[in-house]
Amino acid sequence: MTMMQRWKNRKRSHFPLLGFILLVFIACSVLFSERTILIIEKNPSDSPPERTFTYINPNLEPTSDSVQELDRFSRCNTTGEYSGKKIRWVGLEPESGGSRRKRESLERCDVFSGKWVFDDESYPLYNESDCPYMSDQLACHKHGRSDLGYQHWRWQPHNCNLKRWNAIEMWEKLRGKRLMFVGDSLNRGQWISMICLLQSVIPAEKRSITPNSQLTIFKAENYNATIEFLWAPLLVDSNSDDPVNHRLDERIIRPDSVLKHSAKWEHADILVFNTYLWWRQGPVKLLSDQENASCEELDGLGAMELVMQTWADRLASKSKYLDKQIFFVTMSPTHLWSREWKAGSEGNCYDEKAPIDNEGYWGSGSDLPTMRMVENVLRKLGTRVSVINVTQLSEYRKDGHPSIYRKFWETLPPEQLANPPSYSDCIHWCLPGVPDVWNELLFHFL
Repeated sequence: MTMMQRWKNRKRSHFPLLGFILLVFIACSVLFSERTILIIEKNPSDSPPERTFTYINPNLEPTSDSVQELDRFSRCNTTGEYSGKKIRWVGLEPESGGSRRKRESLERCDVFSGKWVFDDESYPLYNESDCPYMSDQLACHKHGRSDLGYQHWRWQPHNCNLKRWNAIEMWEKLRGKRLMFVGDSLNRGQWISMICLLQSVIPAEKRSITPNSQLTIFKAENYNATIEFLWAPLLVDSNSDDPVNHRLDERIIRPDSVLKHSAKWEHADILVFNTYLWWRQGPVKLLSDQENASCEELDGLGAMELVMQTWADRLASKSKYLDKQIFFVTMSPTHLWSREWKAGSEGNCYDEKAPIDNEGYWGSGSDLPTMRMVENVLRKLGTRVSVINVTQLSEYRKDGHPSIYRKFWETLPPEQLANPPSYSDCIHWCLPGVPDVWNELLFHFL
């Protein structure tokens, strides 16, 4: 018998033994698993513990002068992973039957569902050149846009009509009051729109505006009224609260306090809030230990949720807000990729001359998870806050952005003007234009 034959016979003789050992091992494993399951069922306390969170009480008044506000020079010495801290806040009581029926009656006409209708007889509601408070960033015609069709679109709800704009009636609503817009540059655009819509009926000697600062105020003396804008792009205390110098490498926030900004906005009678765009620019750093400048990093959506809860806590916990009218403007969409509305194209909003006519169109510039999170927070505030849902109606307006027709600090040089794919602003809105309709909606609900 050769060596090869002996090796094969020895290998064949070992197979039954190996099979027997394998069967015994499987049987023991099954019995052990069943016994473990029974032990866990009888002793649930032995199961792996669920993850626990640390809850923070927001908007606590500082106990010492050592708490410093964040500014553009603030930096994190160390940055760690997010520890899982949550905001402890309690929503308002459910609406009473009467309040709910009143709100449902007002909502029978869904003014946010409709279409854009070209109307060159009634629109625009003012001329760009007639508004001395116009921003160069939004004055598209002044900076070279020759097609003016974007100024002539009227929003038409499907089953009803918007209240027709009337500047005198709006001023009467504002008589003796302070209207304040609080938020980022998109909310500042809405503020400028409101001033342009209203300023023409105020004599020049009766109107004034303060220099650009964190809080900028337009005043109409004959109505003893003001239209104000508070730069607070992240709503809470942050290192981006300078209205001019806020282009920073890292965004740092104190997620549990709006007190720096609420000290200013709580004096207003009508408040219009927004926040969204800045949360889409990557992770945010949460200041966790001011003394050591220690921070934690969190994704934009998670950080925005903490901030929305901190903001909502302030509105829900203070009785002073009962006498105010408070609005929240939903996210303003961007139009950065023309392939989303025109398959196969590789442009952006540049040279777009008409709205999207596909009802229900939704592009990547509006984030559904963010929308759902905001809706959940606002629902707990009940009737304390009214929502102005500009997202879907603005989604259609790919034609309404400045693209290259704007001035931001300086006019775009020729090489940038010749490169619209790289230098178009498809975030903000030309005026007159889309933000005027946002203000028509505000007028409708006041």
